[in-house]
Amino acid sequence: MKKLILILIILLPFNLKAQDELANMLDSITKPKTDYASATFKTTRIVTSHSVESMKRGQLEFRVSHRFGSIKSGVDQFWGIDQSTIFIGLSYGITDWLEMGVGRTPNEKIFNGFAKLKLLRQCSGESNIPFTMVYMGSTGVSAAKWSGQGTNYFTSRLSYVNQLMFARKFNEELSIQLSPAHIHRNMVESALDDNDVFSIGIGGRYKIAKRMSFNIEYFYVVRPIWNIKSAYTNPISVGVDIETGGHVFQIMLTNSIGMIEKHYIAENLDDFTKGEIHLGFNISRVFTLVGE
Repeated sequence: MKKLILILIILLPFNLKAQDELANMLDSITKPKTDYASATFKTTRIVTSHSVESMKRGQLEFRVSHRFGSIKSGVDQFWGIDQSTIFIGLSYGITDWLEMGVGRTPNEKIFNGFAKLKLLRQCSGESNIPFTMVYMGSTGVSAAKWSGQGTNYFTSRLSYVNQLMFARKFNEELSIQLSPAHIHRNMVESALDDNDVFSIGIGGRYKIAKRMSFNIEYFYVVRPIWNIKSAYTNPISVGVDIETGGHVFQIMLTNSIGMIEKHYIAENLDDFTKGEIHLGFNISRVFTLVGE
């Protein structure tokens, strides 16, 4: 018995070494794994602005957004609820990295089309990319009755948006996004208005419950010196995301009734600090049209 114990003690280090070598060999032939960040935001909008999220291949999103009148209107207008602006849109995932969509807003009766292209995706492991990067381009055309002077050119009704979005999901609770944007309007109201508007937006999401998060966004708009004292203001919005099965319901307070970039970034008129605040909500419903 003593001899058997002595033999086991002598062989134990060799056995452990063989196990280590086998484990190292298995690690060397196992393909390194890349972990991608998911659900940086719960829907394709932070509040009003686009997020880096998009529809996966074969998914269709139906979106309805409402913005009510100013709560300063008081009880006579039921604190703005008697006045309503609505946006209706559809977007579809062509691939997992390309989404295209259309929508309509009654402001200037604009029909809007956009595309979102995912350029980088946050990941760790074999590949390490610290943020997600998405390009969004859109075109709007006004169908409103011509009220200006001069010739009614079709091109005068067009506006364009180019936007880059950089987002990082820091943990399961916190995500932050930066969104520089360029907006071009073929026609503006006066010579004091610039055709090109540049802005930088910041937005974030903080998860406060299993199916609920607090969201905020703000855009600083760079305006020319001659337009610095104009009536235009920078948009700010705060809201809550609520997941309800296949829907994501967003309710917010914002100083903008516009729901496309031309309106809520370039042509916003209400001031949050003066109480010119609007109640609003978004409802998003996703349908899977093409399976995996």
